[in-house]
Amino acid sequence: MKPFLKLRCNDITFNLCAALLFTFVLNGVFLLRAWQTFPYVSLQDYFFAASIPVVLFCAFLLIFNLLALPWLRKPLLTSLILVSAAANYFMYSFGTVIDTNMIQNVFETDIQEATSLFSTRYLIWLMLLGLLPIALIWRVKIVSSSPWWASVTWRAVSSLAAVLLILMMAALFYKDYASMVRNNKGLVKMITPANVVSGVGHYVHNRWFAGNQQLVRIGTDADKGPLIRAEKKKTLVVFVLGETARAENFSLGGYPRETNPKLKDDNVIYYKNATSCGTETAISVPCMFSNMPRTQYDAELARHQEGLLDIMAHAGVNVLWRENDGGCKGTCNRVPHTDMTQWQVNALCKSDFCLDDVLLHRLNNYIDGIRDDSIIVLHQMGSHGPAYYQRYPAAMRQFTPTCDSNQIQDCDRQALVNTYDNSILYTDSMLDSTITLLKSYSSKFNVAMVYLSDHGESLGERGMYLHGAPYMFAPEQQTHIPFLLWLSPEYENAFGVKTACLQQQTQNPVSQDNLFHTLLGMLNVQTREYQPDLDMLQVCRKSG
Repeated sequence: MKPFLKLRCNDITFNLCAALLFTFVLNGVFLLRAWQTFPYVSLQDYFFAASIPVVLFCAFLLIFNLLALPWLRKPLLTSLILVSAAANYFMYSFGTVIDTNMIQNVFETDIQEATSLFSTRYLIWLMLLGLLPIALIWRVKIVSSSPWWASVTWRAVSSLAAVLLILMMAALFYKDYASMVRNNKGLVKMITPANVVSGVGHYVHNRWFAGNQQLVRIGTDADKGPLIRAEKKKTLVVFVLGETARAENFSLGGYPRETNPKLKDDNVIYYKNATSCGTETAISVPCMFSNMPRTQYDAELARHQEGLLDIMAHAGVNVLWRENDGGCKGTCNRVPHTDMTQWQVNALCKSDFCLDDVLLHRLNNYIDGIRDDSIIVLHQMGSHGPAYYQRYPAAMRQFTPTCDSNQIQDCDRQALVNTYDNSILYTDSMLDSTITLLKSYSSKFNVAMVYLSDHGESLGERGMYLHGAPYMFAPEQQTHIPFLLWLSPEYENAFGVKTACLQQQTQNPVSQDNLFHTLLGMLNVQTREYQPDLDMLQVCRKSG
């Protein structure tokens, strides 16, 4: 019996077909988005639109002529097709932009977050755009030209023709290409597999090869100030680090639907104009705990430099990090920390994830044993998508109907918003429970709570879902975040903070840049790293 679909071609034809595949199939999303940017008011626009796949095809042909060598071409194309198919799925389905930060998220995510993205549609997509082309490639028998120099000559000729065509398109449409790239900065990052290869290359370089990885110590001069030393009661601050909560859906900030009913009664100070350092956890969390503002943030330096929690420890403040979101991105590596998902609290945890109330599980036992000033960080799972329906218990399913699927792009828009709002409602409940717990210790400690989300979320606005867009053109939904404080009366009196004054500051712009200095100030930690102007409470202290 003859083998099924046994194809034969020479290496030039093979490279031509591969270039066509990557141009029109694996970059179909890019072409569609690029063509949508044109006004189509003149014949020039149509010619320019037609030139884009020509340039793309020529570029791929040139690359494959150079790299697709006989012993390398099939394994190389197999890997490139797989990553291109996967990248295209997320770009098409969620409007995701593939860059270095997104690649970092891929490498540093946990199993629970990763599996929440898998679906039947995803597998079908990979089969049609990935496995099927790969199967065809491996069925092809490539017949070498004879003599060998004929193949080399044809590669050289076709490569030269590709270069000339690219130069001609550049000469004819240079202004059009420059305008398109300048006005649509994320478009270039949709070209696959260039976006994936570039992102992986930068990530590997930054993670393992860039610079001196020796730990840089900061704040070694840190010490407790006279105010906290003079207090008879110790101070306890809980920082709840939120996940994927966007300010647009917080009723404390004016959202018409009541998503914060309990916090509304807790007399919290809510800052309505707060912004994040990044649009993904891997950037925002290290940034907010570093001494660097967003505009000067250096991710490579942050990876091997001490941060806020290290300085707290230098000052003699007890530190504990409780985790429910796949890791602290290096910020808690040198302080006590525990992964609450490993506790397997049956009432709150399933096989691969826990509800955020697990962060409060037996926390009272730890607090009972505290004998010094302390800070506790609770890292939420929050509203992490796309499986928003798994982020809250059944009792919090207040807004219906809901989108009980991780294929959020297929859900009715209102159902998607309902599901997300239920997750915010659960965060409201968890924060209220935290405040209630702290109130029960007000006779032993001066207690306070801070809540801040790491970044926001897109729910279909402008065709974008989830988060992770490059900051320079990220929508407001991904950068406008909730930021709030709760101070007990005992804390206010002990540290001379005037709540009425703080309420007058809530319209002022704040950001994650303020967190580092505000938490140092709240525990009266004195160090050269502390900048009073960035401490949100400083202006409202009686001594301020």
